[in-house]
Amino acid sequence: KGPSARSIQIDLAPFTLVGATTRSGLLTGPLRARFGINMHLEYYDTATLTRIIHRSADILGVGCDTDAAKEIAGRSRGTPRIANALLRRVRDFAQVKGSGRVDREIACYALEALHIDRYGLDLIDNKILNLLIDKFNGGPVGLTTIATALGEDPGTLEEVYEPFLIQEGFLKRTPRGREVTQLAYEHLGKVSTPSQGTLF
Repeated sequence: KGPSARSIQIDLAPFTLVGATTRSGLLTGPLRARFGINMHLEYYDTATLTRIIHRSADILGVGCDTDAAKEIAGRSRGTPRIANALLRRVRDFAQVKGSGRVDREIACYALEALHIDRYGLDLIDNKILNLLIDKFNGGPVGLTTIATALGEDPGTLEEVYEPFLIQEGFLKRTPRGREVTQLAYEHLGKVSTPSQGTLF
């Protein structure tokens, strides 16, 4: 510890180290350089997620129609972890409200009940977009103002919700703050109104 700390050499058998992060910019350059191969992984497409959902359904022992698997995949944000979580919730609805088999009708019913829309946006995602449009005329608005209005932590909004909204084209960052796009208006069925200019 401290200035008196000494390095200790330990003999280890050869091994392979694999690291993964969504925030590589926070790693020091020397640490990143020690990894021989640096790769960027893309989100999964709907077809791949559909196959993953079918496999997970087999493991869970629940029948799942292809149309239902596609519906779940399309709302999974390109992430298998989310796809599997949604499948389990839809399975629960199928067992309680349906025949036990996951078809497209029960999948849509369950996902709507869970407030997961066709783009994969959840309740908070849509709250953010509605807030920006209804209270701030679409923006631009500062992150702290949005967080205060929603009663959420600014860090949570920035790290959990913002990336997907920006990636899917519903939100954009500007030097003056966050601003919704035309796609957000169309998705929520709202009409974009031009910002009122100043008199002087």
